[in-house]
Amino acid sequence: MAVIKMQQINICALRTKRKAIMEALQRRGAVEISPLEYEGEVFAKEETSQQQALFTKSSATSSKAYEIMCRYFPEKSSMLDMFKGRDQLSADEYYKNVERTKEIMRDAANVIALDKSMSEKKADIAKYEYQIESLVPWKSLDISMRFKGTDSTAAFIGTLPEPLTYEQILLELSEQQPDLCPFELELINTTKDMTCIFALCRAEFREMLEDALKKIGYASPAVVSKYTPAERIKTLNERIDKLKNEIAEAEEEIKKYESKRDLFKFMEDYFLMRADKYSELEKLVNTKHTFFMRGYVPEKNAVALKRYLSEKFDAVVELADIPENQEIPIMLDNNPLARPVESVLETYSMPKRFEFDPTGIMAIFYYIFFGMMFSDAGYGLVMAIACGIAILKFKNMEEGLKKSVKMFFFCGVSTTFWGLMYGSFFGDAVTVIGKTFFNADWQFPALWFDPIQGTNSMTLLMFCFLFGIIHIFVGLGISGYMSIKNGKPLDAVYDVLSWYLLVGGGILALLSMDMLKSMTGFTLPPIFLTIGGICAAVGALIILLFSGRGSSPVKRFLKGIYGVYGVTSYLSDILSYSRLLALGLATGVIAQVFNQIGSMFGGGIVGAILFTIVFLIGHTLNIGINALGAYVHTNRLQFVEFFGKFYEGGGEKFAPFKIKTKHYNIKEDI
Repeated sequence: MAVIKMQQINICALRTKRKAIMEALQRRGAVEISPLEYEGEVFAKEETSQQQALFTKSSATSSKAYEIMCRYFPEKSSMLDMFKGRDQLSADEYYKNVERTKEIMRDAANVIALDKSMSEKKADIAKYEYQIESLVPWKSLDISMRFKGTDSTAAFIGTLPEPLTYEQILLELSEQQPDLCPFELELINTTKDMTCIFALCRAEFREMLEDALKKIGYASPAVVSKYTPAERIKTLNERIDKLKNEIAEAEEEIKKYESKRDLFKFMEDYFLMRADKYSELEKLVNTKHTFFMRGYVPEKNAVALKRYLSEKFDAVVELADIPENQEIPIMLDNNPLARPVESVLETYSMPKRFEFDPTGIMAIFYYIFFGMMFSDAGYGLVMAIACGIAILKFKNMEEGLKKSVKMFFFCGVSTTFWGLMYGSFFGDAVTVIGKTFFNADWQFPALWFDPIQGTNSMTLLMFCFLFGIIHIFVGLGISGYMSIKNGKPLDAVYDVLSWYLLVGGGILALLSMDMLKSMTGFTLPPIFLTIGGICAAVGALIILLFSGRGSSPVKRFLKGIYGVYGVTSYLSDILSYSRLLALGLATGVIAQVFNQIGSMFGGGIVGAILFTIVFLIGHTLNIGINALGAYVHTNRLQFVEFFGKFYEGGGEKFAPFKIKTKHYNIKEDI
């Protein structure tokens, strides 16, 4: 439950060892490299943008080759593959593959070239098939479609926009041109969309006949050939057959590279790593024979890393403590119960160097609130068992995903607990199943009380408010602790104790009034009204006098009034915890509704089958919807009501120079 102590690491080594040192640091992922700035003739920075672009391009080439191989040889996959994580690769395997870089990239280029060639040939086939389709209606024409006539004649080969008979064409032409010249007309083909015609007239009447034909929708064919349509179709079919044979040969050629698929995948990662490495090289400074590096390393790893670099690479390594006034990258260290919710904190903001890490305390409330909102023992068991199996089965799961799965495992355990407390196991499934199929009065008794029955909902609402008050007061307590730790004990009195007195005293006073008895079921003795009133008055007075300290008298007074007005925000914050009741009731009521729908089909085999179907579908939907709701609203209670009382954040997460790959994890232990 703290920020890990960092040390500054300075490394100086021969430039000939730079590549090996950078790769070793990248595999270990223990150092965040800081940019170094030195001026002078001796030191120089290295510009690596061109190399980065080259490596990125090579990575894209490998990725393309891998995608092509997956298209021809699909990898078996399932929904659970997301939990598998990256494949593990030893350092020896890594270097063996690196030695084959030229060979693998040459093969990748060949695969891409073959695929490109096949794509072009498939495009040609599509083009030829379109031409054939356009020529088929003209198949009976025994002259070239480019024929325009002779010296003494004019020929027209084209289409009309609808199916027409010989007589209809003549009639429409006569209507458009009553004194039309003599001509010969032949119907080549008629389809549902058009009529293919051949018309012939004397050369001097070309324009007259053409004008008449255009008026009734005449158009030239989209595809023409100097050969007859039948000959052209034959030629095109021969070309298509040839292209298909060439595609088949190319596919057989690609199959020879099936064993290289994983190597293409490796090369994609390898060049990504090299691009990252050259990006980091720009942060170093170099002389003619040496290089210098500076960065941050967790103190727990520092000594071992120093020994490793010194012994293996003859590097000069210096470790130094970081001045207190200097910000450092933040890395958290929490117990196994709290560590899974670090990702929730990171979503909001990392703490600063000397700020209190709230992860441990937040985890306790997080699990409690999630369980109260999800609030069904059956749903909790499903979640906990599913997450537990995933954790045990997939050992190489990515660290971020593993944290989330562990978090939901603990949320499932909490949900099971609260489900037992409320007597909810897939809603009232036990009772419904007993009555519907066994004519028995089965019960799943609540260890505490069932909030859905009677006036229990109001009781639970009071407990929700109680949990909210505790949650908010803990946040205020952390704020007071940080003030005292930073040597400002009076700030703890002015900004924390004052609100304890005002809010706490106000609560005591309210609980002493009869008007809340119907909600709480009890009333405190009248003495608490006096005590609460005095405490609230003292707290309000402190806020009025000191919340604007440091300002001019007028501003101080105005800020004091505004500070006292802030008590309304505390009321709003406390009321926000009613969502613990609302989402818990929603989960239980919806579950009961699905159970009732399933029981409407009655007993017997058919009823059991239909009940099972409704049960599985309904409760699956309820789990998905309400688990999401519980997650979102639990986060909100932490971010707004809890963090708003003390947490500043703004720290930068520790981002070490490490392997950032898609497919493989190459890692060595120090």
